[in-house]
Amino acid sequence: MPTIQSKYVGDLRTEAVHIQSGTKIITDAPVDNHGRGEAFSPTDLVAAALGSCLITIMGIVSKGDKIDLTGTEFSITKIMSANLPRKIARIEILVSALSDRELSENEKAKLENAARTCPVALSLNTDVEQDIQFTWSVAESVLS
Repeated sequence: MPTIQSKYVGDLRTEAVHIQSGTKIITDAPVDNHGRGEAFSPTDLVAAALGSCLITIMGIVSKGDKIDLTGTEFSITKIMSANLPRKIARIEILVSALSDRELSENEKAKLENAARTCPVALSLNTDVEQDIQFTWSVAESVLS
């Protein structure tokens, strides 16, 4: 059974439906590639998938270790190749990790390794440079 059902709706847009949940995603070609840039581009979704995957895997590992990462944020910069063929050259992700307590260096290393080896990271072509940086802090409510 398919996971996603998609269709081209015209004017360089697609609509994808996650079959299990019914959630829809619209994509639009970016302005620099003949589109309107009014939604995620397909390559934006790849970069977002990497970020979402790495934080999800960190969440799974942290849950098992009784670490709460609620409030952790990440920003993503996707860089396209300057030469043809057009493709993602680099994805930069800055993870601002927020934990419920001070973590040891071993705990941080374990979570960072889990992030860097998430399924999406391992699925991307090795030509796509993945620059994943972490900053760590403790939630303010814990410090008060």
